[in-house]
Amino acid sequence: MRISSVPSKVLNNMVHFLAPYEQAVDELKLKIKGIKYGFQKSGRYSPIEFVVGRVKKVDSLMKKAKEKGIDFQDENWQEAIAREVSDIAGLRVVCRYVDDVREVQQLLQEREDIVIHDIKDYIASPKDSGYRSIHMIASYTVYHGSEKINLFCEIQIRTLGMNFWATNEHELRYKYSGNIPENVLEQLQEASVITHQLDILMNNLRQEILTPAEVDPTLEDKLEEIFSLYVKQDLEAASALYREHVRGFEEAFADNPKFKMIYDLLGKRLG
Repeated sequence: MRISSVPSKVLNNMVHFLAPYEQAVDELKLKIKGIKYGFQKSGRYSPIEFVVGRVKKVDSLMKKAKEKGIDFQDENWQEAIAREVSDIAGLRVVCRYVDDVREVQQLLQEREDIVIHDIKDYIASPKDSGYRSIHMIASYTVYHGSEKINLFCEIQIRTLGMNFWATNEHELRYKYSGNIPENVLEQLQEASVITHQLDILMNNLRQEILTPAEVDPTLEDKLEEIFSLYVKQDLEAASALYREHVRGFEEAFADNPKFKMIYDLLGKRLG
């Protein structure tokens, strides 16, 4: 739809119409970043790598409105667009791992200030192009001046790999005006499969890292032996025994008073 064919009154009102959506994007970006900083401040790993947002450009919005059959000659065109176009405001949350994507999805679903209306899982069921992501249609309330406005926004959640693939696919669609050659489409499909395989591999490796090492039941006896050596002032032997049998299992003994005492007493000798 050409902007020149849109009534000038509509175009003049478009800035006012889009302002609450810009406010919503700014507020939601801040709140999602708050989730990330909350994890980091408490010393925990954050499932959120970064978040970006945007408001649909006027020409893109006009095209989408035409597809929805919205008549700009109608004095209620603003209400029609707000009701029919759910991705005027868009947020993209990017994570490292597939498990992180699922965690962020759950975190957003549990929030009281964001109401989720629809979820499309393009990870479990990717698009024909190979595109993968989670798409959530949500409603969010902004207080814009004296107005209380409830509006729709789209939230996408992706891994770094999915985001890299989608960015390149978008640029190719722009370059070829939406008519990507068949051989390029095939390469995109192949790249999507490789990217997904890498995501799964890295997710599995992360699970391996997070899985606690199996604890030898005789380690408790080793702690007793190390402590006994320390009492006898045989510090070198105590340190050597610690490095041989206990190192790497510190997390398993984090709540053990004797372990903490041994660790504190041997100090730099354990380096």
